[in-house]
Amino acid sequence: MPEYSSADIKFRKQLAVDLLSAGRTSLDDQKFVDVSLLPEDIALTAALAIPFPAGLGPKPLPLSPKPHPDDKLPKVDVVLVTWTVAEQTGMADVLTPGFSRNTWYRYSRNFETKFGPQIRRGAPSAKSGILGSYFIIKIGGKKVLCFKSELHLNQDGIRNYNGSDQTSLPVRDLFKQIIEDTQCKHIFTVGTCGGIQLNHDLGDVLVTRAARFYCKSEFQNAPYNNKTYKSDWNIPTTYFTKAEGLMQSFAQKLKEPIFGPPTKRHTGTNWTLTTPFKPNIIHEKGTGVKNKLRKFQPILTTDFFEFGQSENAATLWADGCGVEMGDAALGLACTDDITNPPKWAVIRNISDPQINADLTLSPSVLNMQAHWAVWYYLTYGYWTSVMSALTSWGVVAGL
Repeated sequence: MPEYSSADIKFRKQLAVDLLSAGRTSLDDQKFVDVSLLPEDIALTAALAIPFPAGLGPKPLPLSPKPHPDDKLPKVDVVLVTWTVAEQTGMADVLTPGFSRNTWYRYSRNFETKFGPQIRRGAPSAKSGILGSYFIIKIGGKKVLCFKSELHLNQDGIRNYNGSDQTSLPVRDLFKQIIEDTQCKHIFTVGTCGGIQLNHDLGDVLVTRAARFYCKSEFQNAPYNNKTYKSDWNIPTTYFTKAEGLMQSFAQKLKEPIFGPPTKRHTGTNWTLTTPFKPNIIHEKGTGVKNKLRKFQPILTTDFFEFGQSENAATLWADGCGVEMGDAALGLACTDDITNPPKWAVIRNISDPQINADLTLSPSVLNMQAHWAVWYYLTYGYWTSVMSALTSWGVVAGL
């Protein structure tokens, strides 16, 4: 990994916090939401009209009576965990049609006793007292919990927690509690990530059975940093071709605009991508240079906002397949004292492609590489999240 100054790390960490909180509203801080009072435009999902195969389309299963936030999560076969507003909205529109993210049930079990003491002041969950929100669906014969976490590796930790010289990691305990509550057989993290390879496009989805801590800030000296965690099982690919076909119907939403110089004082040539765009699922059993991962090639979990660019790509690719900010905590949790831990995997869409390293990297205020990485996420985060939600469907349908 490239060396960054303390100013660069501080800048990147703030970008991470900003992106993780982007799109939050006052509703996200409310434990008890009266769905009947919500305006229709924020209670319903977008009508994407996805033509799932007969009998395999996701079927929402609203709970009655409505669960209390302190209740245990229901027992299910599969758990899908996502992280940001864009990711949750994409998942809701694809997998919980008719029930927007604002109607998902709040979850706060053991917040005050187990989690609150581990969360720094100012973190979103410290204000709300909420661990996450969830909704139940069925795909084929599998009961599935869709879960949006309010805890994140990059925004919750208390440094020198309890005098340990380590930073707290409450999301690790959240994973363990989700697994214990649901008794799930499979659990997947789902969301966005930064692409590393030049030929990995917006909306392509990485599917891997491994995750590696790749930290440079408060978790740099953690005993688990630079460790890779694996889940040794065969991910079903039966419905990947169908999932890619469904993804293709939204490809135009991921088309990049013509870029040009920022002002008339600059000179340059407009350009646009000329090759036809087709979102792909990239995994171990994929074919061709673009679509195949090495066995157990991990996602890279960072403790600041890292992204792939043309100079660091070779180094990052040697260590992993994409960069994000939390998934290795699931691998870590599954190595803890959990009896018969579930099979797990990472399903991450590329929301920002490999960035041009010729652009200015520092000082932080003029970091044009970070500017473009953030721009891509804010512009395409929702539609790329639709891609990972569709890929999640493909995995679950094949179980």
